[in-house]
Amino acid sequence: MRLYRPRVSTWWWTRKRSYLVFVMRELSSVFVAWFVVYLLFLVHAVGRGEAAYLRFLDWAASPWVTLLNVVALAFVLLHAVTWFALTPQAMAVRVAGRTVPPVHIIAGQYTGLVVVSGFVLWLVTR
Repeated sequence: MRLYRPRVSTWWWTRKRSYLVFVMRELSSVFVAWFVVYLLFLVHAVGRGEAAYLRFLDWAASPWVTLLNVVALAFVLLHAVTWFALTPQAMAVRVAGRTVPPVHIIAGQYTGLVVVSGFVLWLVTR
């Protein structure tokens, strides 16, 4: 006796928006990892001296690396936005016995992001 196995398209996840966003968010982790590797390359080049740093800058300015970084930035932004949106579902914050509304949790995350980004910008540009 043979079991019935319906054929499922490889692209089944593109038919429903929630599945598509889920798969894209999971795929975004590859680009988050790329940014970590890119940052490690930068730190390594800086540590090896000016000549290595200039070689890194030449490599980083190549069109394919620039394109990869632009695509990675889009995926990392998707990752951050979807992560922030999912946080209220993953944790219930209680203050004085009452649950904090999800919009306040998300707003707090974005506020923290702006404050930390502003601080890093201040450190880099001073």
